[in-house]
Amino acid sequence: MLDIHTAPAASEEDDFAAILLEQTDRLLAHHVTPAGLKAADEGSFPHAAWEAVSEAGLPLALVAEEAGGAGLSAVTAGQIIRRSAYHALPAPLAETLIAQALWTRAGGAPVDGIVTLATGAGLALSSTAQGAMLSGTLASVPWGAQASFILLIAHDGDGGGAAHLVLLPRADRPVRTRRNVANEPRDSLMLEDVQVDADSIRPLPTALADADGLMMFGAFIRAQQMVGAMERSLDLALTYANERKQFGKPIGRFQAVQHMLADAAGQCAAAGAAAQLAASAWGGAHFPFAVAVAKARCGEAAGKVAEICHQVHGAMGFTHEHPLHFFTRRLWAWRDEFGREAHWQERIGRAVCGQGGDALWPMLVALRPSGAQD
Repeated sequence: MLDIHTAPAASEEDDFAAILLEQTDRLLAHHVTPAGLKAADEGSFPHAAWEAVSEAGLPLALVAEEAGGAGLSAVTAGQIIRRSAYHALPAPLAETLIAQALWTRAGGAPVDGIVTLATGAGLALSSTAQGAMLSGTLASVPWGAQASFILLIAHDGDGGGAAHLVLLPRADRPVRTRRNVANEPRDSLMLEDVQVDADSIRPLPTALADADGLMMFGAFIRAQQMVGAMERSLDLALTYANERKQFGKPIGRFQAVQHMLADAAGQCAAAGAAAQLAASAWGGAHFPFAVAVAKARCGEAAGKVAEICHQVHGAMGFTHEHPLHFFTRRLWAWRDEFGREAHWQERIGRAVCGQGGDALWPMLVALRPSGAQD
């Protein structure tokens, strides 16, 4: 059984990561089946798959060893998120992995169960003897109804005071369930004077204050996921092009189809490099900029790759029986969430203009992953 509760030494992590990702692939391939994806599409939660990834320690991959996690790098954690999307795991492994890392980074202890992220303004805390009362509205929370805890940022007073990181037990709070185009839950919760224990409130880490709150980390998740879904969509298109015959030969031998697939492969490679750059920048001063680049580039690539893969499949790719839609619908949904390309492109432009042209090249050099060559 896959078990990552004990992390390797830093010098061994590359080899360990390769083994880990291979085992993660096997685990997900076993537990994420066409029947399971169809059931999830209709509203069921894959409890067996979630139990398997939890027992393997994947939700705690990015939590430091001293806090009870595996202590893996953000690059390896990003690869785990990609593999979950490659298999279209219909469960919030990515959200839980990142939320656990952020909460423990703020001094909290890891918690059991699903943890999701919520973004939004106007969440207010008022102090009480036991902790605080929380009021406000949480909208479009990924897997909000299934989560055991929701990680959010709230402010003292009427929402304009000091910011705090809050780990809110979902309990039996009323939830209005909605779904995105991929049929993933995106839920809304109304909070009115909800008691929050003092142990569930932490000062906001500087990294969160400097990274546009939790939205930046949500964008990081979606960028990694889009890469995984694009890779799977391309693999399906390549397989279909090599098997589908027209005029006596596989359609993959026609130059026009080859050009389309080459374009999709290039988009996947560029998006993967951008997402990898963001993972390499985790915890550094340039992380917000790297995530903005990754989310913008992956969103741009997602639309093109989905279009090309459907073109290659023709009418077959639009049927519910063919698996392609499980991945392209996720691409369309994830592209929209935590900011579309225009939002992050504006952030990139403001960052570049704000620091001046002379600082751009040194920043780009500093962003290079370790070991990159000139």
